[in-house]
Amino acid sequence: MTETIGKITLNLDKYPGEDYYCDGSVEDEILDIVKKYSTVEYDRIIAERKSWPILYHLSALRENIVDFLPIQKTEKVLEVGSGCGAITGALARKAEEVTCVDLSKKRSLINAYRHSECENVTIHVGNFTDVEPELPADYDYICLIGVFEYGQAYIGGKTPYEDFLKILQKHLAPDGRIVIAIENKYGLKYFAGCKEDHLGSWFSGIENYPEGGVVRTFSRKKLERIFDACGVRERSFYYPYPDYKFMTTVYSDAYLPGRGELSNNLRNFDRDRMLLFDEKSAFDGIVEEGLFSVFSNSYMAVIGAPLDLKYARYSNDRAESFRIRTEILRDKEGCKTVRKYPLTKEAEAHVRHMPEAYEKLKERYAGSSLDVNVCHLGEENGIPYAEFEFVPGRPLSELMDECLDRQDVEGFHNLFAEYLERVGYGEDVPVADFDLIFANILVDGDHWTLIDYEWTFDRPIETRALAFRAVYCYVLEDERRNALELDRILDRLGITENEARQYREQEMEFQKYVTGQKLSMGEIRNLLGGEIYKPTEWIGRFRQTEGELRVQIYEDKGQGFSEENSYFPENVYAEEKQAEFTVNFDGNVHYLRLDPAMCACVCKIRELTMNGQPVPVQDKKIVTTNGKILKSADGAEHPSVVFPTEDPNLTIRVDALDRKAENILTVKMEIVQIPLAVASDMAGAVKKFF
Repeated sequence: MTETIGKITLNLDKYPGEDYYCDGSVEDEILDIVKKYSTVEYDRIIAERKSWPILYHLSALRENIVDFLPIQKTEKVLEVGSGCGAITGALARKAEEVTCVDLSKKRSLINAYRHSECENVTIHVGNFTDVEPELPADYDYICLIGVFEYGQAYIGGKTPYEDFLKILQKHLAPDGRIVIAIENKYGLKYFAGCKEDHLGSWFSGIENYPEGGVVRTFSRKKLERIFDACGVRERSFYYPYPDYKFMTTVYSDAYLPGRGELSNNLRNFDRDRMLLFDEKSAFDGIVEEGLFSVFSNSYMAVIGAPLDLKYARYSNDRAESFRIRTEILRDKEGCKTVRKYPLTKEAEAHVRHMPEAYEKLKERYAGSSLDVNVCHLGEENGIPYAEFEFVPGRPLSELMDECLDRQDVEGFHNLFAEYLERVGYGEDVPVADFDLIFANILVDGDHWTLIDYEWTFDRPIETRALAFRAVYCYVLEDERRNALELDRILDRLGITENEARQYREQEMEFQKYVTGQKLSMGEIRNLLGGEIYKPTEWIGRFRQTEGELRVQIYEDKGQGFSEENSYFPENVYAEEKQAEFTVNFDGNVHYLRLDPAMCACVCKIRELTMNGQPVPVQDKKIVTTNGKILKSADGAEHPSVVFPTEDPNLTIRVDALDRKAENILTVKMEIVQIPLAVASDMAGAVKKFF
């Protein structure tokens, strides 16, 4: 049985008649969206609805994980676990034919409606094991994006992941590829305090899934052992960053990240997270130690021939006119080259402008000590691209970081002075690269090369304005760079505070120009409301509270109270706010003073007895306090006392009670810290001292 939606065919022959998994009413909401609205409106809807499932299923960034694959228009693709079609559209635009398999009819309907114009897509609804025997054996690509970890649910048995892969291999064309995107069980984000993506609990994968379940993610080594068991010999690994779901950059073993590149780490759209350490700093160390492949948050494993592509970066948090993909790949001669592709029809003009910018900048900087990376225009499948030489060297920003790390301030300023001299050449020429930030200049010995100049304008821009922006962006990227003496830089550039404010406003306007109305992923994260908890702050508050809520006991043996004759009882709190302790004292003590805290507080007295007999709290000849009593709702023997002071105390005249040679005072009370102003207001409402 088949069903047609637009040009999409839904094959329901293996559909069991009901969906065995569902995200609830939000799937109905998403289905309604894809029926009513075009894809160009999804960004607006995501911002308005502020919903994680809507972001997850409808964001165009989901397509990045397959967009760079070299799928040709003559090739066939199998997508297992296609869900709501987050990547189906990208596959359909690239391939001749796309076959989708998903167990959920509701999700398959969402997929069909959002891609109803794709005549090359067929969606099989049903369990994979039921659909699989009828699938052909000549797919050029088989994609499992966020699916392989569910192998136990798909296949079952003692070796579900190996069996899953062996089944898939039967449907692969001789030179085909299997593409698996999956979270790394030991991804740095999990150590840093993100919850496990599937279970929503902290450290589940790191602790080897102690609570069980059918979902399993893996380390790279474990994935390789699975591949070995399936006879896979040709495979390569790629590293989507921040992870495969909303990938903006993908690295490979042939092109690993450099220091300072991994700074976009707060991506908890769906859940609260802890922030146990600075992930950027940790990644910097991991990169320097050559351990990135161990701690990458996600993997993309490609079974089959390795890709020519070694690196890709997506700039699609932008207005339609400026969305591009930057690639580093090897050409037929084995040489690295850099290409920039438009991601939209509207962005083609932006890419075509880059070779023009090169010619103008080359003319401006002719005879200077700043090289401009060569660029020419190419075309692939009717799509223009700008191609650049792959230039050796290190980013100027990295060299500056090293100066700051070793506290070589003069070294930093020497580099900055050289930057000013080189980029300031031809300042009056009516052409300038507005984005002359430090990261866009590669340094190789005495050769400085401008490698990225997509924001080149046909007007002169003052060198000091370019330099201010370079410093501004540099400091914003890493709070450790705040150690810079910005006043010294402003003085060197001759920029006043008012001019600096104007430059910052200019930068905000430029960002609006680049992004249009599109929210960045950071802004979307803030909208969705995932909290970030910092245990270091908890510890600080706990230590402060612990100090302020310490109980102190004073003994007066006829000489009055003194610090020398006081102590702090240990293990006072049986649980939060519940203080329970005993005071042992001899027959020489005349008065005992109890300080329940070192701050303004309210105390509910649950028990106050001496040698088993109640202490008459109401008798001012026996008990005095610098607090005020609150009317008790459960009897006069259990009063509450509010202390509008940071030195609260309760004094008991024990020599007026049944004092013995050895005595025990038993105390049970609830102690709650409150602001001093609130305590004063509460005390002011009480008519008299207790």
